[in-house]
Amino acid sequence: MENNTKKSSTQETMVKGSAWMTFGSIFSRILGAIYIIPWYAWMGSHGNIANALTAKSYNVYSLFIIVSTAGIPGAIAKQVAKYNALNEYGIGRQLYRRGLILMAIFGIACAALMYFAAPVLAADDILGAIFHGANSDPAQVAVMRSLSYALLLIPILSIMRGYFQGYADMMPPAMSQLVEQVARVGWMLLTAFLIMQIQHGSYVTAVVQSNLAAAIGAVFGILLLLWFLYRRRNTLNALIENSNNAIKISTLEIFKEIINQSIPFIIIDSGITLFQLVDQYTFPSMIRMFVHANQLQVDTWYALFGLNANKLIMIIISLATAMAVTAIPLLSGAHAQKDFHSISNQIENILELFFFVMMPASLGMAAISSPIYTIFYGFDALGARVLYLSAFTAISLGAFTVLMAILQGLSENGLAIKYLILGLIIKLAVQLPMIKFFKVFGPLIATNIGMIVIIWLAIQHLKVKYKYNSNRTGRRFIGITVFSLIMFAFVSVAVYLLGKFIPPTGRMGSMILVIIAVAIGGIVYGYLALKTGLAQKIMGHKINALLAKLHIKI
Repeated sequence: MENNTKKSSTQETMVKGSAWMTFGSIFSRILGAIYIIPWYAWMGSHGNIANALTAKSYNVYSLFIIVSTAGIPGAIAKQVAKYNALNEYGIGRQLYRRGLILMAIFGIACAALMYFAAPVLAADDILGAIFHGANSDPAQVAVMRSLSYALLLIPILSIMRGYFQGYADMMPPAMSQLVEQVARVGWMLLTAFLIMQIQHGSYVTAVVQSNLAAAIGAVFGILLLLWFLYRRRNTLNALIENSNNAIKISTLEIFKEIINQSIPFIIIDSGITLFQLVDQYTFPSMIRMFVHANQLQVDTWYALFGLNANKLIMIIISLATAMAVTAIPLLSGAHAQKDFHSISNQIENILELFFFVMMPASLGMAAISSPIYTIFYGFDALGARVLYLSAFTAISLGAFTVLMAILQGLSENGLAIKYLILGLIIKLAVQLPMIKFFKVFGPLIATNIGMIVIIWLAIQHLKVKYKYNSNRTGRRFIGITVFSLIMFAFVSVAVYLLGKFIPPTGRMGSMILVIIAVAIGGIVYGYLALKTGLAQKIMGHKINALLAKLHIKI
């Protein structure tokens, strides 16, 4: 009875935490995608080039963010959860305070490095820029430098989120993510409108201001988390006062523990970014081997998958990220207590919840790829096909994110790094032939091949070492896949038939198509999952109470 109660409590904690992180992540991702509609329109004929400038800068910026935070927020969340599970809340606060000092130092160093190295990092041929001098687009350099200011603040914001996550308190990080995004998008739209529509200025200036918005958003995110810390001060202080205080650890030991835990996070957390950087620095030169195209055309092709499609699929990938963030502290706590039964059960719950949400989301986006691309970027047949393939790629990227989080939570950092390196090697090995045969689709196919190898290896390891029983997950995965494919068929047919009457090449017509298609997809998948009891098994039986409150009978 006690085990069942504990199991139910753990599952509810994970679902509740995932719900908060999903809310914050999805809402901020949606907001981060919706802004592109007016922003892209205000850029006029420079839309794709402006997006290419942003994509190339953000890939480098993302890597610097991971390095500047040094994986410390994830490490802090994991270690705080570990000591909390041992009733040593005081050590968790020490870790947090010392971590803030490290964050400030790393942030200053990485901001300076990104700013002064921008001429080299902005070059398509980075090795040539290093050895023969930078030959970079001045616009790309300016955009990249505008992002460096955020590196002074994001590390501090990240470790504050990590502290709350260590307590499995996901609401403050989720809300700060939302507020950060609202402030960022507000600044982007305001400056883009003033520069492009009122002043009729340079699109480069507008892009620079849009990237500076990352720093503006970080300020608001930090202020909100400070407010949450103030509101929770009595509860946190009470936990510390009632700690066991049996473990003593020095400042030096704290720094050492933080660094030891954080280094693997740097490498693992940069996984998707590293795959994207491979595309950024290899696609231009490789595509020119097989196609005669100028720089403008190459940049436009890169923007199709490097930012346009990527921005949309990251909405659904953020589902996986939300679950991953929730998984690490829970698994870390079970690992600290040597509760291997709970570990195995949590792995099942995490993967089933991931597939339950990710499969229909990805297949649904594939089914509406043409109208949804038109809504955001205008009608483009090639862009829609790239988004179609990217939607399936989102499944492998999401699975990678979740599985790496599971391995991190189980202190299998070294193995996760080996898997990532192997995946990157495979990606590099197949990149050229994939681009040769599939052109602009090649980088996405190469990414899928590398990711699938990592996913297979990780699952096999979990089955062997932690006795993870994949039979239950396998059965539910089959059900999820069948229901998702049925939903995919319904939505695809609906888009095709409605497209005969509603113009799919215009934004308004496409928006009507998407609204109807999403409603059909949600009803079909929801009905099948609830009618068969699959939703109740994965989400918990509280979903029945929710349906009753909404007066919905299945």
